[in-house]
Amino acid sequence: MKPVSARDWVGVLGAILGAFMAVLDIQITNASLKDVTGALGSTLDEGSWISTSYLTTEIIIIPLSGWIASILGVRRYLLATAVLFLGFSTLCGLSWNLESMIAFRAFQGLTGGALIPLAFQIILTKLPPPKRPMGFALFGITATFAPSIGPTIGGWLTESYGWQFIFFLNIVPGLLLIGATWFALERTPMQLERIRGGDGWGIFTMAIGLAALTVFLEEGERKDWFGSPFICRMGATALVMLTAFLVIELWVAPRPLLNLRLFRDRNFALGSVINVCLGVGLYASAYVLPLYLAQVQGYNSLEIGRTIMWSGLPQLFLMPLVPKLMARFDSRKLIAVGLAIFGASCFMNYFLDADVAYDQLRFSQVLRACGQPLIMVPVSSLAMADVAPENAGSASGLFNMMRNLGGSVGIALTSALLTQREHLHSNRLGEAISLYNPLTRERLDALGSSFVARGFDSASATRMALGALDGTVRKQAYLQAYGDCFFLIGVTLCLAVTATFAAKRAAAAGGAAGAH
Repeated sequence: MKPVSARDWVGVLGAILGAFMAVLDIQITNASLKDVTGALGSTLDEGSWISTSYLTTEIIIIPLSGWIASILGVRRYLLATAVLFLGFSTLCGLSWNLESMIAFRAFQGLTGGALIPLAFQIILTKLPPPKRPMGFALFGITATFAPSIGPTIGGWLTESYGWQFIFFLNIVPGLLLIGATWFALERTPMQLERIRGGDGWGIFTMAIGLAALTVFLEEGERKDWFGSPFICRMGATALVMLTAFLVIELWVAPRPLLNLRLFRDRNFALGSVINVCLGVGLYASAYVLPLYLAQVQGYNSLEIGRTIMWSGLPQLFLMPLVPKLMARFDSRKLIAVGLAIFGASCFMNYFLDADVAYDQLRFSQVLRACGQPLIMVPVSSLAMADVAPENAGSASGLFNMMRNLGGSVGIALTSALLTQREHLHSNRLGEAISLYNPLTRERLDALGSSFVARGFDSASATRMALGALDGTVRKQAYLQAYGDCFFLIGVTLCLAVTATFAAKRAAAAGGAAGAH
């Protein structure tokens, strides 16, 4: 077996840095969205397109990247993508209104999305099977650490320097990525003839279908789901186009864009299912917790980031240990333990009350950080154990797309659940409150007296007491609704454990694509 050269490691590390930036940029605006939309003169509802535009173009380019790389060559494509990503990141920071921000974010996602599967593909092609667990561990930092630390970095930069710097942050790592790619990856000739034989209808139906599906999932709750003609059109378009894509890829195209028959491999299929559930856990928890801290605890972006930091930083120390564990233990057991730990951390957040804030959340966040590395690295090795080298591009695109798709589904589910359960809990709590109830009268009298003591007249004090009681009910309803969201995430992760029992055992610390 040929040893891995220092130059190969530079190429792998550079590509992983690019993937880290791309994943970081998904979540980095979450804690700072209020500041960004305020500066651009738009509402929070309109500002949701800042994230949606990035996610939409990102999920389109991820499965396309393998095919484009086969035409341009990995080195040429990675260099072009890195330069464009850097340019559009800078333009995002220079945006002058919401429309320009959405356009630049869309192009940033289109270029940044390619960095994720390209990093995965470089690990598969540059590292021999025994070294791939370390490569997957480093890649795992991008997949699990970046979403956790994104709001922390975004909050700190916004509070310290201004929201523009959450985009300017990419400049230095981007230049390092360009330098590493230029130095480490070998030049290969372009194969433009592949364009002529390309799967045009497959590309078209997939791109339109995935774009419509992402918009449907991201904007559905804000636009009242099927009560909105726009969301209905997006849902119908996604269904028709993605069905057509499956038919084209499996039975029509002589040279399909993606080798969907990879899902016939049991470990790849089950690994992809686990990856979808991991995406639900990663992105839904990164969506719900900042929302809870802002809405219930009144935290600013810096305080939100400081709290979420505990689910990210421990991973830096734990991730390098995972390959050693994989050399000693069955990957399936590590995945099951990781999912159970991650799920348990979510169940801990089910029991929320008004006092649960930074100190009370720290342990569940650290527990989450312990579980995530045990999932990401082993599941990558397990899924890629029997994938041949010529299918590395398709496998990388499909596997990473599934995690991002799971993230979109997770955010959509928790967003809808939060709204519906808040209404349900508000109604149930409201039924227990009546002016004829002595306890309610006692509470209102106490509140009214406190307002009178502050100098308000009797009528105003009564009105304010009713408002305060209503606020208390709403807050309690939201606490229960947020708990329900964490419960759903925990159940999803625990259900994924069943997939690990159905998988075949992979070679210890060696199973990866290209092993056969």
